[in-house]
Amino acid sequence: MLAEEQARLRAEQGWTYRELGEKVRFDHTYLHDMEKGRSLGGPEVIKALDELYGTEPHLTLLWKLARDSAFRDKYLRYMQLEARATVMHKYSLSVLTGLLQTADYARELLRAAQPLGGDVEDQVTARLSRQEHLTGENPADFRAILDEAVLRRPMADRRQWQTQLHHLVEMSERPNVTIQVLPFSVGAHGLTNTDTMLLWLPNGRPVGYVETGYSGDLTEEPRAVERLRLAYDRLRDLALPPRESVAFIEQLMEDIPCEPPEAV
Repeated sequence: MLAEEQARLRAEQGWTYRELGEKVRFDHTYLHDMEKGRSLGGPEVIKALDELYGTEPHLTLLWKLARDSAFRDKYLRYMQLEARATVMHKYSLSVLTGLLQTADYARELLRAAQPLGGDVEDQVTARLSRQEHLTGENPADFRAILDEAVLRRPMADRRQWQTQLHHLVEMSERPNVTIQVLPFSVGAHGLTNTDTMLLWLPNGRPVGYVETGYSGDLTEEPRAVERLRLAYDRLRDLALPPRESVAFIEQLMEDIPCEPPEAV
């Protein structure tokens, strides 16, 4: 209903997408996606359209209904976009992104998220299958900035943790993968509390996804995505260069205590 109303109002005025974009100061391709139902849009663009058409708060109310209806499907929508992305920029705040996890690491995280127990093997398999996007044919270009906290939170099993760190080093050797470490010494920054993924789709359109351990928020509104992108770019400038980052991880591997000798 929201998409149809936007199309009807524009058609009544006889405006092209480009003309509409100039009037509300939003990209015309973004407005096109909204009318086709491919993007929900954000509150800023909906408010601008309501004001332009003199329909306030009609479109805003429809947008709120559409937003609430779409909330449950946000993660599914994100997964669809991730599978199509050609460029991916990730900031990991406290745990490794699933795209860089070993099976043991994924299993430990998933079990921790289910304190009442339950089988997580299907979830582990599904999570690891996403890594094909980095290792298969025509892989996406991927950059991960890992907060030092991610690397200071080891797994319960030291050998498994050593394997996970080694996996990070191996992944960093791929031409399409760049890994950087953000040291504690950086202090506060623009994404201090925001685990973030930025995706660029084949048509060049960027989208953002921010999450906690319990929820996620998909952001497709251009201005909101631009704020995330600028914050990420500044964070990248603060992080260790790729070579120093790999050296940091390798030093952590050396610092892992050796297994004690078995009792005789």
